[in-house]
Amino acid sequence: MNPTKLPLIDAEELARRLPMPQAIAALDRALRAGLDPETDVPRTVLDVQAGQLLLMPAASTSYVGVKIATVAPDNPAHGLPRIVASYLLMDAATLCPTALIDGSALTLLRTPAVSAVAVDHLAAADAQRLVVFGAGPQAWGHVEAVRAVRPITSVGVVARRPEQTAELVERCRSVGLSAEAVPPQAVATADVVACCTTARTPLFPAEAVADHTVVVAMGAHEPTAREVDGALVARATVVVEARTAALREAGDLLIPLRSGEVDTGVIAGNLAELVRGAVTVPPGRPKLFKGTGMAWQDLVVAAAAVDGSP
Repeated sequence: MNPTKLPLIDAEELARRLPMPQAIAALDRALRAGLDPETDVPRTVLDVQAGQLLLMPAASTSYVGVKIATVAPDNPAHGLPRIVASYLLMDAATLCPTALIDGSALTLLRTPAVSAVAVDHLAAADAQRLVVFGAGPQAWGHVEAVRAVRPITSVGVVARRPEQTAELVERCRSVGLSAEAVPPQAVATADVVACCTTARTPLFPAEAVADHTVVVAMGAHEPTAREVDGALVARATVVVEARTAALREAGDLLIPLRSGEVDTGVIAGNLAELVRGAVTVPPGRPKLFKGTGMAWQDLVVAAAAVDGSP
């Protein structure tokens, strides 16, 4: 096979083939059809000199795929992305390569799309106020994704770097949203909170979160890092992508589990159970969706991009 003939799907082509609403729909559809996140193959993490190398394979009846991602914490200081990835999609019957996809663009699409699936099943139908922590590409992706499932009219941005914060605020305004930089306490007025940071400690206290609010925490996938505190985990209805992944990688849950603040029964369900209506979501308490990123998500979105192309 001549590798030069392999279709290459870059960021621009991926966005053309699979806009955010279609990516959200593809993930929701796969879960409704019976995909079990609990059987996902754990990511392999190799520590290397500059950071980490991550391998994320997945398989379905139609496709097999693998994402190779690198996490280099020092890259932003050199004007380079912190995370860089490539995705190889293969035919399941022959294992012949079908497409090579910009894995970084794929991650920037599937991660907020997964969050939006959860928000669509947890947030009030009239949710209008979004507060996002972080001002990088994932922060904008979550603005775009949450807007696809709820009538968001205003966005508050909480971020450390004033220049990036101003850029995200302006980008939100350019699509007709009311947007401004806000302090962490602004979670008190939020219908949806999206945590899209590299923080290793909680971003805000649990008591600041309103009873109706949905909090999405997706920035950390390490057992020692978290974006929300144990008090929120104990207070909220907690939904995870998969129990297996959360109890292996999600510091937001593992840290309060280790301290005894909560036990594993705090997890109300996984994303598939939520989509299928099998999770009880009582009124009068916040909702927390904790994501770490899983290989099945990449495969579903990559396959949808290839199958849905003209």
